[in-house]
Amino acid sequence: MTIALVTGGTSGIGAEFARQLARRGDDLVLVARDVERLESMAVELRALGREVEVLPADLGNRDDVAKVVARLEDATRPIGVLVNNAGFSVHASLVDGDPDRHDLAFEVMGRTVLVLAAAAARGMRERGHGAIINVSSTAGFVTMGSYSAIKAWVTSYTEGLANELHGSGVTVTALCPGWVHTEFHDRAGIKKSSIPDALWLDAGPLVRSALRDASRGRVVSIPSVRYKLLIWFARHLPKSAVRAISRRISSSRRDTVSV
Repeated sequence: MTIALVTGGTSGIGAEFARQLARRGDDLVLVARDVERLESMAVELRALGREVEVLPADLGNRDDVAKVVARLEDATRPIGVLVNNAGFSVHASLVDGDPDRHDLAFEVMGRTVLVLAAAAARGMRERGHGAIINVSSTAGFVTMGSYSAIKAWVTSYTEGLANELHGSGVTVTALCPGWVHTEFHDRAGIKKSSIPDALWLDAGPLVRSALRDASRGRVVSIPSVRYKLLIWFARHLPKSAVRAISRRISSSRRDTVSV
């Protein structure tokens, strides 16, 4: 029986991963800060006949991260799938005198991804099988502040980890979604009407595609034909053009963010 650990597993993409993993027969370990939402999600998944552990943790707190590491290293209840999903939007200016928001973003979406994936990989490599999915973003292919920079790092880190684990039986995949219908943008204060309808994705097909790509050993998973085309252009356009496009998107988003 496979056990999957999902961070940020109570809402959005993380909740959809939890549901689809449960439906395919995996038991779950859910990691999030909100105990009430953890328990509510656990009830939903247990109704599908799965065993569900809840692990309350603030992934911006290194002591809490250590608790998640300990669970990943528990050989008596081995984790076969890790989904590093927890994250949030960052709208702080790169020249802001208070770097706290950037520090937290690097901690949760950078260091914690590194630490948890490494912990999972050690056990998976020893057992000769397993899957790690790091939720990155198409934002990592453009240049829109520290969120883009962090997600670019997540994708690059995932590719490096995949190289290190090549031939071990452990797959490592960076999921790079675009705009997805979840709570993410509402929490960030971004008006969804500012984003063209054609760029929106639904979480269900997105996660199905990611799980399929992971099962095939694909290292970078970009959902939908339209995003594959957009990212192909982002990779091949001159950097100056990518920066110009990023400036336009960033300007539009600043105009729509609540203050």
